[in-house]
Amino acid sequence: MNLRTILIKKSSIVTFLFLSLILFFYIGILQGKPAVSDIDAFIETSFQCDTKSEVNLNELVVYSSGKVLAEDVAKALCADDIISKQYGKVTSYWGYKTSDTIEFLGKGIADLILAKENLINAFMAESTYNYQAVVGFPDYTAYLISSKEKPRIEKSYFLDKRIGLLDYPTSRSGHILPKQLFKKLDINLENLNITYASSHTELRELLASGKVDLISSYWQDSDQQRFSINYITPIRDNISGSRWYLKMQDENTDLLCAVQTRLTQLAHNQNSHYFNHVESFWECDSNQQTMKVGDSNAAN
Repeated sequence: MNLRTILIKKSSIVTFLFLSLILFFYIGILQGKPAVSDIDAFIETSFQCDTKSEVNLNELVVYSSGKVLAEDVAKALCADDIISKQYGKVTSYWGYKTSDTIEFLGKGIADLILAKENLINAFMAESTYNYQAVVGFPDYTAYLISSKEKPRIEKSYFLDKRIGLLDYPTSRSGHILPKQLFKKLDINLENLNITYASSHTELRELLASGKVDLISSYWQDSDQQRFSINYITPIRDNISGSRWYLKMQDENTDLLCAVQTRLTQLAHNQNSHYFNHVESFWECDSNQQTMKVGDSNAAN
C-alpha cells in the first residue's frame, strides 16, 4: 500500500467523523427547540371576540364541530356579563374530524367542548380534567327521506337518484352515515348525483321543491306537513346526541350557570326541532346556587 492510498483513506475517515459531528450537533439543536404548540394547527379554524372587560387577560377556549356554531357560541359567551368578569376574550375553534376533537379533548386544551359521551368516557376526561356535562341533545335516528316512494337499501336503487346530503363532514345523519351506507353497498361516490346543502332545513327545501329525489337526515314531527312518514327508511338508530362539557377544575358555579344559560338560549334560537330539544344538566337559582339534575344536594 503506497503513501498516496494511505493518505486518501485517512482523509476519508476524518471527513466522515467531521460530518458526523456536524450531524449530531444539529440533531441536538433541533431536539432542544421547544415543540410547536398543538393548537397552532387550528389557528386558521378559529374565531375570537372580546368580552365586555377591557383589562382581563384570561382566555376562554371553546371547541365545537363547525364554523357557524363556533362563531355563534363565541359571540353569545362574549356578550355575557358573568363571563366578562372572569375572561377578557373567547377563542372558539372548530374541526371537522373526530381526530380534531380527540386532540382538544385528550390534552384538555378546551375549557368548553362539544363532544360525544363515548369520547369523554374513553379519555376519562371527567376524572382527568373534571369535564362536566352542561347541556346535551337527545338520541335520534338517521333516515333516508323521499317524497314519492319508500327508499330501498339497494345498490341499484341509488344509481339513478338525485341525492341530497349535508356539506358538513361532521354531520352523522346528513353526511357520515349515508356515505358509510354507500361504501357498504360498494357504490363509488363519483357515480352518484349528490347535491350538498348547508343545513337540514335546506335539505328539506331541496326535497320539497323536487330538486332531489331523497335526502339523508333525521325525522321530526313537522316533516309530516310536507312529507309522508311512509316514505322514510332508517339507516341507523339510537345515535347518541352530543353534549357540551365545561372544565370544572374549580367550583366555578357562576361560570357553569352562565354557560348553560347561553348555550340553552342559543339552542332554542336554532331553526331546528332537534336542537330545540336541548337538555340542561344543572339547576341554577337566582343566587347561582347549583344542583345537578337528579341530585338532592346543592353545591355552592
